[in-house]
Amino acid sequence: MAQVDLNRRLVGEALGTALLLATVVGSGIMAQQLAGGNVALALLGNTVATGAILVVLILVFGPVSGAHFNPAVTLAFLIRREITVPVAAAYVGVQVLGGLAGTLVAHAMFEQSLLQVSTNVRPGPAQWLSEGVATFGLVLTILGTLRWRPEAVPFAVGLFITAGYWFTASTSFANPAVTVARSFTDTFSGILPAHAPGFILAQFAGTLVATLTCAWLLRPASHSAPVASAADPATASGD
Repeated sequence: MAQVDLNRRLVGEALGTALLLATVVGSGIMAQQLAGGNVALALLGNTVATGAILVVLILVFGPVSGAHFNPAVTLAFLIRREITVPVAAAYVGVQVLGGLAGTLVAHAMFEQSLLQVSTNVRPGPAQWLSEGVATFGLVLTILGTLRWRPEAVPFAVGLFITAGYWFTASTSFANPAVTVARSFTDTFSGILPAHAPGFILAQFAGTLVATLTCAWLLRPASHSAPVASAADPATASGD
């Protein structure tokens, strides 16, 4: 991102996170209104919109800011020394502010009270474990795809979050800025503010484990024996 000045990078992070939350919260409201009480159908609508917008936002803002939109992702790059502490702190600040702004926009679009506090309870170790697993998987997806197929990152992230909505008990927030913003919407996608800290701690724990795992797993291979791969019939067959 050296070719893009910091101000534009920060605006990109703020705007991208705002659009992400406008989609998460707005699609949750729309889905709940149209699903007729069918929670599974409402979740499906929320899922498709979120996965789709992530692909778009990463394609648009990736060349500007790196398209983190997520303090957990920023932390991963900080651990890898690919971003400095002051810039990482600035990224996290605008991500949180952008998320809150996007939530307000969603409320305004659906003629809801702008300022809300969620009453949607999401307590307990199973939820925290789900957030740790979801964030581990998200960071692993990003770092792994960057290592092998960087052009596929937008699609890999969108697909992982789409799956995460359904294979985790928490519906895969996997993002501290999203968690904070969703504390301030008393709609389908909200989370009780008292339950947000547990989610955020689990998300950062998942980030740390994923980043350290990738540092070992994805490091450049040695010049010893080749690794058999299904994509390489010669090594897979032993020829």
